[in-house]
Amino acid sequence: MVDVAYFSRGARLPGRMTLEQAASYPRRGNNFVWIELHEPEADVMGEVSQRFGLHELAVEDASVGAHQRPKVDPYDDFYFIVYRSARYDAPTNRVVFSELDLFLGAGFVIAVRHGEPADPERARRHLEQYPHLMKSGPAAAVWAILDTIVDDYVPVLEGLEEDIENLERTMFSGEENLTEQIYVLKEEINDVYRAVHPLLGPLDVLERGGFEPLDPALLRYFRDVTDHVRRVQEEIYAQRDQLTSVLEAHLSLINLRQNEISAQQNQVVRQLTLVATVFLPLTFITGFYGQNFGWLVRHIGSFEAFAVLGLGGLLVPLIGLFAWFKRGAYF
Repeated sequence: MVDVAYFSRGARLPGRMTLEQAASYPRRGNNFVWIELHEPEADVMGEVSQRFGLHELAVEDASVGAHQRPKVDPYDDFYFIVYRSARYDAPTNRVVFSELDLFLGAGFVIAVRHGEPADPERARRHLEQYPHLMKSGPAAAVWAILDTIVDDYVPVLEGLEEDIENLERTMFSGEENLTEQIYVLKEEINDVYRAVHPLLGPLDVLERGGFEPLDPALLRYFRDVTDHVRRVQEEIYAQRDQLTSVLEAHLSLINLRQNEISAQQNQVVRQLTLVATVFLPLTFITGFYGQNFGWLVRHIGSFEAFAVLGLGGLLVPLIGLFAWFKRGAYF
């Protein structure tokens, strides 16, 4: 158990209290209990469920770990809300996700966090900046928590944008082993999208009055959160398109470099072919005259015969090959 607080008439009751004490206070109007839990044990969740009348299916979803998708499930007398918070880890250039399960009912809001422990006081300090909203009851606490979560996505998007720009610079510097990095980054962007996009549905329903009536002043603040979520989603779309363009450019550069390598290899093969073509007749002639037949031994006994038959036999094919190559524009 991280913290238990009781709010009455827009202010928190001073001092720490137990779960039993908080459950005993009246929870009517703008009086409500705000409980923060981090990966609670089964006995703690059992006690919370008993004192606040939570449904066993919702308690099971909040107890088994961070595995739920973002959603809003209505029950008879409370709502079960799942958020995913995100943090950009600069040393590893990765996005770290956590899960937040909320129980919102008449006179209480219970936050169950999974993953990296968050600072529950941050959302409370945020809500305290709007004392007129605290009189709206536990829904104001939900707004404060959701608003801080959505704000945390801004540095995440900035970190991903910087990663994309680094990939672009690295790609045009000649680095070729970037395909895996591009796909890993694309998967991270998709994870952010899967965390943000499901929030739009419940927020739109809230704007249309699909949930229980809210204070009109608080409803305007939820609309502001909806606008922030939409901007985050639009930025995700832009980053996905940008990363797709990076991947296409990277593959084009790889194909261009492969074509250049193929052209160089073809040039080398061409040169080797010319050398082999030149030496083939020369090898044949020298091999022929290297046979020690009697006629050759008797008829090539002078320098003149050696110059005509030996050197001339080598010079004639060279001149013929040169003329053939010149005509075929091999030089």
